[in-house]
Amino acid sequence: MTVVTPANPAPPVSARRLRFRPGIRPGVYLAALVLFLLVLATVAPHLFTGQDPLAVDSAQTLRPPSAEHLLGTDENGRDVFSRIVFGTRTSLLLGFGAIAIALAGGGLLGVAAGLGNRFVENLIMRFSDIGLAFPELLLALVVITVAGSGTSNALIAIGVANIPNYARVVRAQTLLIRRSSYVEAAHALGLSVPRVVLRHVLPNAVKPVLILATIGVGSALVAGSALSFLGLGTPPPEPEWGSMLSTARDFISRAWWYGLFPGVAITLTVISVTVVGRALRLRSEGRTW
Repeated sequence: MTVVTPANPAPPVSARRLRFRPGIRPGVYLAALVLFLLVLATVAPHLFTGQDPLAVDSAQTLRPPSAEHLLGTDENGRDVFSRIVFGTRTSLLLGFGAIAIALAGGGLLGVAAGLGNRFVENLIMRFSDIGLAFPELLLALVVITVAGSGTSNALIAIGVANIPNYARVVRAQTLLIRRSSYVEAAHALGLSVPRVVLRHVLPNAVKPVLILATIGVGSALVAGSALSFLGLGTPPPEPEWGSMLSTARDFISRAWWYGLFPGVAITLTVISVTVVGRALRLRSEGRTW
């Protein structure tokens, strides 16, 4: 009996998996690991350092990185590493909290515009267009001018400045969903309008936007750090990455580490959030990264 061997035999399953495994996937895992460590530092900062971020030691002023102070000290002798670790909570709060406010406000306005009559839709969209005409940071500065400075006001200001972006996206999703077959079937079964909106329209309209919101966390975090850098966010001596950068400007020629490491923390966090957010978006679209 003659055995016919195919010209191009199929590779083993393990080889096929290795061939089609995306080469950039380890980068996504690394970004997820960074985010996990940041969350852990937010919840339990004492796991990373035993130094008090507010403890002043005039004998240790502007000391370079050493075994005692891993990332050096600031102008008051405070440990830079401990201030970065404890500042993670405030910095992440500015990013994630602001996007939560923007998603809630934009979601409600977007659903109202998508389900309302033409007058309501035009009214909401024109206000959104006005908001989109101004830079995000400028709108946040306007809100802070009215409400005052501080961490809470900075968080609210950034969230309000991002509402127009999510309102337009949710409106587009709502317009698609309201014409879908399952919404028409729900109306045909006699379900009330509020029940259809809460059970079918709102969850399906907001769900795709949640993936995009993860990418927006990075820009919100940068905006929060910028406000603190301008002295309108978290006031000193509370540890926050943007305020640390602002103070380090006066010592950049004498203490390079003072401004470098908070800047690295901001950059690394924004990159990690963006990488994970894009990976989630591609996965929701049925693609792998």
